[in-house]
Amino acid sequence: MRLLTFRKENTWAIGIKTENGVLDVGRATALLSITDIPQEIQEVIAGGQAVIDALSSLSEAALSISDLWSDESALVIGPCVTAPSKIICVGLNYRKHAEETNSPIPLYPILFNKFVNTLAGQGEPIPLPKVTKQVDYEAELAIVIGKQCKYTPVSEAFDHVFGYCNVNDLSARDLQMRTQQWLLGKSCDKFSPLGPYLVTADEVGDPNNLEIKSIVNGEVRQHSNTSDMIFRCDEIVSYISQHMTLVPGDIILTGTPEGVVMGYPPEKQVYLREGDVVTIEIEKLGSLTNRMIAEA
Repeated sequence: MRLLTFRKENTWAIGIKTENGVLDVGRATALLSITDIPQEIQEVIAGGQAVIDALSSLSEAALSISDLWSDESALVIGPCVTAPSKIICVGLNYRKHAEETNSPIPLYPILFNKFVNTLAGQGEPIPLPKVTKQVDYEAELAIVIGKQCKYTPVSEAFDHVFGYCNVNDLSARDLQMRTQQWLLGKSCDKFSPLGPYLVTADEVGDPNNLEIKSIVNGEVRQHSNTSDMIFRCDEIVSYISQHMTLVPGDIILTGTPEGVVMGYPPEKQVYLREGDVVTIEIEKLGSLTNRMIAEA
């Protein structure tokens, strides 16, 4: 199932993306007098398979009611997860990316974090901060936790995953490398466009073998596969859970492949500018596109 959020009366409503368009879950439950389906994406994630099944039944029941369906292009799409308690990121997690940046292969996952202020939706303009001249793109697969987990073994990690989505881990390299801590260059406003869809784990299958791309102004810059990850998705979830409790709605960014601007020779490094359009594409997850604009 493909879920998304869209702007409706100053809140983020839930939609189900199908071949028929986007189903307005709130309107559908009201019209069909269904009271046991959550109206917030965080509650859907926490509800797990029971809620997924209920949403599937709702979608089937609403097929013949045309007023409940919208063209996605007519909607203001939000981040597919709107209020995570944690956004945890893994650095240097693709072998070829570590090599292009002349970094040693990590022995343990390199973890850092972002905050909710970095979230943005499909099509949302991304302001280039006035304090940086080196904003870089990073195509990444995001894991969305569906069940609380602590001290979870690798063999059980996927049981705690709700689904996956695209994310652009935008990074201000000059700020990131100013100190040994990366946080400043990673946490500028809207530096984590997320979506457009939250795709349930059953529809994705193996997240450790997905084609991944970033495209800038129509030019493919990154083209790899999640199989190049140093630490696989199940290993990442398990590792993090050894150190902190993961709860439904937590987001894990799993790293980016080679092809970022920082990996180019210095004379060829051209960072993102006003008007640049960046698209992140991951197999089975759709396309996430945002335009860079000048900060007001």
